Amino acid sequence: MTTTVTRSVADVATHVATTIDDIFATIDGWRALLEEQLATDASPTAAIVDPVVETFAAPAVGGETLLTGAGFVATPGALADAEWHLAWWLGGPTADVRRLATIDDPTHDQFRDYTSLEWWRVPASTGARHLTGPYVDYVCTDDYTVTITTPVMVAGRMLGVVGADALVDRLERALLPALRSGRAPATVVNASGRVVTSTDPRREPGSILRIPGLADALASLAHGGAAPLDGGAGVLACGDTSLALVVGV
Repeated sequence: MTTTVTRSVADVATHVATTIDDIFATIDGWRALLEEQLATDASPTAAIVDPVVETFAAPAVGGETLLTGAGFVATPGALADAEWHLAWWLGGPTADVRRLATIDDPTHDQFRDYTSLEWWRVPASTGARHLTGPYVDYVCTDDYTVTITTPVMVAGRMLGVVGADALVDRLERALLPALRSGRAPATVVNASGRVVTSTDPRREPGSILRIPGLADALASLAHGGAAPLDGGAGVLACGDTSLALVVGV
């Protein structure tokens, strides 16, 4: 006879946090490596930075991992030989690892100012790591993606962000077994109430979970903990990942 282990809500939230924390820890290691490299050069260049980025980004996106993209994006003007610069690698279980082709000429019709995008804009404003999405990543994957970025700081100046992309369908495969082993219907959302994954197939990734009181409950989780919703439902912070677990509704 097979016995199904039922997890508590707290255990499910911890599993979500641990999955994302593993990505955070990996990116923090990359940030430390880049900050050490950039601090040794008074005039850093793309020619110096790119090989360093490739050493960690290319292996991270090859094979069966949660990550489909990884790399470094420079603050405009921070590199002596490149006003605008992305060093970003793409890969996956069935795809060869390759560097993302970018247009770095601001006069080109297809040039895009990445400093206006959330994954850049928020870390630049807060000086802290940020989880963006789920959103459809039209630059890299044309699929629902979560992007995690953190500032690279040298002498008090942000020289860029380092980060990674995780496809939502890979995150779902990692998270859904734990969500389904809980005692109630469960949905993982970001700080804005956007669905990452859910045991309810009607709640598609990227959609907004519209539940009365959810916005206030999510706002109250800024420092962790839990918040109640109507009808015995509740919201629980998934560590300090900025994600939350909505249960019982």
